[in-house]
Amino acid sequence: MKIVVIGGTGLIGSQVVSALKAPGNEVLAASPSMGVNAVTGEGLAKALRGAHVVVDVANSPSFADDAVMDFFVRAGQNLAEAEKAAGVSHHVALSVVGTERLLDSGYFRAKLAQEELVASAGVPWTVVRATQFFEFVATIAAAAIVDGSARATSASIQPIASADVAAKVAEAALAPPRNGMVEIAGPERLPMDELVRRHFDGVGDTREVIRDDTAPYFGVVLEDRWLTPDEDAWLSQWRYEDWVATQPKRVS
Repeated sequence: MKIVVIGGTGLIGSQVVSALKAPGNEVLAASPSMGVNAVTGEGLAKALRGAHVVVDVANSPSFADDAVMDFFVRAGQNLAEAEKAAGVSHHVALSVVGTERLLDSGYFRAKLAQEELVASAGVPWTVVRATQFFEFVATIAAAAIVDGSARATSASIQPIASADVAAKVAEAALAPPRNGMVEIAGPERLPMDELVRRHFDGVGDTREVIRDDTAPYFGVVLEDRWLTPDEDAWLSQWRYEDWVATQPKRVS
């Protein structure tokens, strides 16, 4: 079976490619650096020739409102056309838990547009919605710093290791299409400020963390549970506290 992984050289994509490599599978890591660009359409027809499954885990290089919308809409349209022409029988896309609740953000408006394109394209599909990756917590913490302290909301977050995300995306690619969504998350639901505090403790950062429910999350003031999954979500076992203990400490 031939499986094409769009964004196959990135954090998630490279792990998906590794997880899918098995006897009987031909796995192609597709990205602009490999001559395949879903946004422009370059190389898509050739890459998808003979493909049974396409996995899309690519992310926009820019989070600016217009740029991120253009990225996901153009890539979604090009992939749909190329997949139908190639006879692809399953499209798997990675999205984010809570997307429809975060529409004050241009990024999440674009992700919702991507989901809608996938569902309406006419190719059998599965969308895997994941919570925020452990690897993204450092970015969340850095974005929260104001005047030397971090200000973060008490709204809940339930992060997950990228390795677990990749494994579940690969599992979805090998399963029949759901023509629907599945949610995945980490095992612990934490207030955002507590997660930032655990991150700082884990990497040896001594900055203060202040609970502030007006502090935005990338431009969105959160309500509790907006970033957490439904009750029937698949939950991983790897806790953030254990993962961050494996990361390098901050050098003073």
